[in-house]
Amino acid sequence: MSNLTIKPLADRVIVEPAAAEEKTAFGIIIPDTAKEKPQKGFIVAVGNGKKDEPITVKVGDEVLYGKYSGTEITIEGKDYLIMRESDIFAVL
Repeated sequence: MSNLTIKPLADRVIVEPAAAEEKTAFGIIIPDTAKEKPQKGFIVAVGNGKKDEPITVKVGDEVLYGKYSGTEITIEGKDYLIMRESDIFAVL
């Protein structure tokens, strides 16, 4: 996991997306133009939550999120997503 110097506010989390699949299950190599955006990743930072709604995920959790969830940000040369905790579908 990364040690970020940034802390999200309220009910937001920062997710490091998993790497896109390089090969299919049958060993066919997927070209860069055909790769899909990953829909899972790891939590690297969490906010404090809202007054009535505490955060239920923690740093290190592997999560599934929506295809178009979050906002892409780049911190120290790495790509991350910042999103609300409600955009997360499941913890693996």
